[in-house]
Amino acid sequence: MNVYKKVRSYLDENGIKQMNVAKRAGIPYSTFNAILNGKRTLYADDLRAICYALNVSPEKFIEPKEILRDE
Repeated sequence: MNVYKKVRSYLDENGIKQMNVAKRAGIPYSTFNAILNGKRTLYADDLRAICYALNVSPEKFIEPKEILRDE
C-alpha cells in the first residue's frame, strides 16, 4: 500500500479530520487533500510534518524493504 493511502487510512480509522492535520502540519488544506488522494507527490518533508502533527513516527507509514545482498 502506498504511503499516502496509509496516512489516509490512519486518519479515517482514528476519526482525525484532514483539516486539523493540515493546519498542524503547516500544509495548505488543498495540498494536503491532493496528497491524500494521490494527486500530488508526498515528499519526505511533507511526511515529516504530517507525522509531527499526528505525533507518530514515520515508520508507522513506511514499510522496510528487504535488503538484497550479493552472495
